[in-house]
Amino acid sequence: MRLLLVEDDAELSANLQQRLKREGFAIDVASNGVDGEFMGDEEPYDAIILDLGLPQRSGLEVLQHWRQRGNRVPVIILTARDAWHERVDGFKAGADDYLGKPFHFEELLVRVQALIRRNHQVSVQNQVLDCCGLQLDEEHQQVTTPEGDVFDLTGTEFRLLRYFMLHPGKILTKSRLTEHVYDNDSDRDSNVIEVYVRHLRRKLGEWRIQTRRGQGYIFIDPAKPEPPV
Repeated sequence: MRLLLVEDDAELSANLQQRLKREGFAIDVASNGVDGEFMGDEEPYDAIILDLGLPQRSGLEVLQHWRQRGNRVPVIILTARDAWHERVDGFKAGADDYLGKPFHFEELLVRVQALIRRNHQVSVQNQVLDCCGLQLDEEHQQVTTPEGDVFDLTGTEFRLLRYFMLHPGKILTKSRLTEHVYDNDSDRDSNVIEVYVRHLRRKLGEWRIQTRRGQGYIFIDPAKPEPPV
C-alpha cells in the first residue's frame, strides 16, 4: 500500500515516514499544501495523511480542491487544532477520518489500515487479512496457508501480497503494482515485480498468481471463476 504524508513538521514527518515504512507501507512526503495537492492528484495513493496547518496552502483547501476535482482518495486529517467546528469543517470538506495532535502512532496505524480496508470493502480481524484461503498477519508480516504453513515475508513481498489479496480475481498490470508497492524514492523498474511474484509463487504455489501475457497478473481466488481471457 502506498501513502502520502502531507506534514510540515520535519521531525514528526521523518518519524512517521520511518515507522510507517516498518509497517509495510510505501511513503511519499510533502511539506506544504501546494506540493501535497499536486502529488495527491498525480499519484495513485491508497490513503493520504493530511495536516491542516500547512504553509502555502491550508490542508482544508487542499482537501476541498481534491474533492471538487473528483479525487476520492481516502484522507485522514492530522491537526493540533481541537475545536469541534474545525473537525466539522474537515468532514464537510470530504475527510474520511480525523486524528488530533498529539497522538499515539499505534492509533494512526490502525486508522490508516481500517480506512484502506473499508475502501476495499475487506473485513479484517486482529490485523489479519483473510482472503483466498490465506491469512496475512499485518503486524508480523507473515502469511499462513490453508495447510498451516507459515512464511515470513520481506517488506516488498508483504506489500505486493497485501495488494494482491485486496484485489483478488482482478487483472493487475505491472505498472499498477509498481505504483502501489514502491514510493517515489525507490527504483521503479517494473521488471523487479516479476522477481517478487516468483518469490511469492515459490512460497504459496505457482497457481496462486496467474500471468496474463500482455496484461499483467491475476491473484487466484479458488472460490470465484477466473476472468475471461
